[in-house]
This record gives sequence, C-alpha cells and structure tokens, in this order.
Amino acid sequence: MPKNHIAAPLEDLVRGRVGRELRRRNWQERLISYIGYGNDQFVRVLGRVVLTRGRPPEEDGREWHSADPDRHRGWRVFFTAPAVGVPVTVDLPSGPQIATTDRGGYLDARFEGHGLAPGWHDVTVRLEGQDQVRARVQIIGADIRNGLVSDIDDTIMVTALPRPLIAAWNTFVRHESARGVVPGMPELYRQLLDQWPGAATLYLSTGAWNTAPTLIRFMQRHKYPAGPMLMTDWGPTNTGWFRSGQEHKRNSLEQLAKDFPNIRWTLVGDDGQHDPELYAEFAENHPDRVAAIGIRQLTATEQVLAHGLPVPNEEVPGAVRGRRATEKAPEYRAPDGFGLAEKMVPAAQAASAGRSDSAAE
Repeated sequence: MPKNHIAAPLEDLVRGRVGRELRRRNWQERLISYIGYGNDQFVRVLGRVVLTRGRPPEEDGREWHSADPDRHRGWRVFFTAPAVGVPVTVDLPSGPQIATTDRGGYLDARFEGHGLAPGWHDVTVRLEGQDQVRARVQIIGADIRNGLVSDIDDTIMVTALPRPLIAAWNTFVRHESARGVVPGMPELYRQLLDQWPGAATLYLSTGAWNTAPTLIRFMQRHKYPAGPMLMTDWGPTNTGWFRSGQEHKRNSLEQLAKDFPNIRWTLVGDDGQHDPELYAEFAENHPDRVAAIGIRQLTATEQVLAHGLPVPNEEVPGAVRGRRATEKAPEYRAPDGFGLAEKMVPAAQAASAGRSDSAAE
C-alpha cells in the first residue's frame, strides 16, 4: 500500500494547533452555505464551517455582505481557519440528517429520500446551539433532458488565470468589482436555458471554495443564471502539496454523468487552460451525453497571461464557421458570448424543435 504524502498530515497538524489556539481565544464556529443540487433520489448539500471572532452571523451565513469595500477584497476570504470534524444538521422534509465537516472544514453530504420536489428550495442547515442558516439546492426533475456546465475563470469572467503573479494580484488584491464580465456570456446562457425549462445549470471551476461568495455576487450583478458551483480547495492532499485542477473537473463531470443519466450536457469553457481537451475526453467516453461544446477563444493578450506565450486562435481543422463536427459532439468557438450565441442558440433551437416533433409523433 503506497505511503501517503507528508503534505496532508502536516497541514492537519498545523490546522489542529491553530484551531485549538483560536478556540482558546473564544473564536466560534461559523457556518457558510453554498448552492447544492440533486434529483428525485438524492440531494447534495454543500457548505463550510470556519472559526470566526464571534461576530453575530448575518443572513444566510454569509459574512461577505458588508458595505465595507475592504471586506470585499479577495485576499480576505483566504484567511480562514476551518472547523474540522464538526457535526452539522440538515433539516429535510424527510427528517433531520447529520453530516460531519472534513479536514478542510467542508460539508459535502449526499442524502437519499429527501422528500423535495423538483425546483429550487431552501433547506435549513444548523450547528448545535447556534442559529440556523439557509442553503439553496436545485432538484432536477426526472423529465429533464438538458443541462449546462460552464467554466468560470476566463469563460464568464476575465481573471487571466493561471499565471501565478497575475492570478495572485486578481485574487488577493483587486476589489471584486474590478473583474470584468466576458461580453455576451450571460445572454448566451439565458438564451440557451430558454430552450430548456428546468434544465440543470452548474458552474465547474478549479478555483478555491473561498471565492464562492465573491463569484455569486459577480454572477448576480451580471445576471448569470443561478446554479450550483463545483469548486475545489487549493491545499495539500494525500498525494501531494497541491491538488490537480484537471482531475477535479474530470471527476466532477463523471459524477454528473452518474447522477443524471438522462441528461445531455452543453459544456462551455475557454481555450486558456484544458477545457477543450477535458470536454473532448468526456464526449469520447460518453458520446450520447454531450449535446455541444462551446469554447471561448482568448485574445492574444489573454493567451499570454494564461500561458506565458501567445497561442493563435486558429480555426480547428475541418471547421465550418467555428464549428467542428465530430461523431462525439459539435464544437463551436468564438471570442465572446455573442459569437457563440450566433452558432449555439440556433442549434439548440433546432434540437428542441426536433425533440418536439418526435414527441408529437
């Protein structure tokens, strides 16, 4: 049996000592809720418990809804102390359920037989002896056949990741309102979802969970459709100092394929990291589960920031008007959401019309 990497136990040791010291100073556990999802069989509830100075919790367990502009600078959300091994109670129509936070203080719990109808719900999540918070969950109906999965960095917002210095500046120093929206992407998503009432919408990112509240505010400001976010933790694992972002995305897509066997996914990302390869791989492994792939083409400047070298945005060999026809799934490329909408929305409309005709027959 292979020996675990020293990184994880070392981090656990440090966190344990920090946690004990903070509790000695009367810091208190604080519950933060994220957006979860499920189907008629299970619900996945997401959140985190951290240690704070004991400031009274605000609505929904989010300490970031402050008018103080400095509190919205990215670096502040990374300086948190996780509360490890804390029991959390989730109140569902079927009855209360108990889960425990992991080594990063995260709550990632799946409950079966939840009793929730399809649609959006607020479930109550609480710590013993503390006020409750609300966690949003989207239950996808068994009749839903379409879903949208979107990357975040450089797909819906301009962050110039993953170049270390630029990423550090954007994440830790700049005010969150300074991040730019990719033109036309909110409109693209709304037009696609107009074709698929009740469709699953998820945001898949290699970014850290700490940034989730910042991203939620960004998406609300720019009118992106609401949806659960599947993010990760940048810290050590049992196999190394840093976890693999590619593996996180690959595993998340595979889990979605298992969770929703009847859904065909439209996958949207950018060509600044590994989205084209990961999406193509998923389509290769699940040819009947991918309806289309949309790739936002970064500008030459963005490519330099993302890769360190310019990567020409040439059309894919054999492509017609930015579309690569394969046996797996059509792929569309454009520099922004407006360009992608010109290609992807008519295709979605045609596919929806075709299904309606088939159903009528």
